[in-house]
Amino acid sequence: MNQNGNQDNPWKAAAMVGAIGVDVGVCLFLGYWLGSMAGERLGDPKAWTVSGLFVGLAVGILSAILIVRKVMKGFDG
Repeated sequence: MNQNGNQDNPWKAAAMVGAIGVDVGVCLFLGYWLGSMAGERLGDPKAWTVSGLFVGLAVGILSAILIVRKVMKGFDG
């Protein structure tokens, strides 16, 4: 039997993809929610909601990059 270790584990890859999806989804939802709350209090709800979505997307992408970098750190080659 071939002993490749943890690097060729398909479950680890599936878990990483799932974690990235959940992370980006949660960040988008929080950005939307915070933007709509700010829009209700500060005026112009549409602009605040769209801005919140973009900020949430940016934070989600940054967080996904950090997750991938942490997982790939074990694959030094």
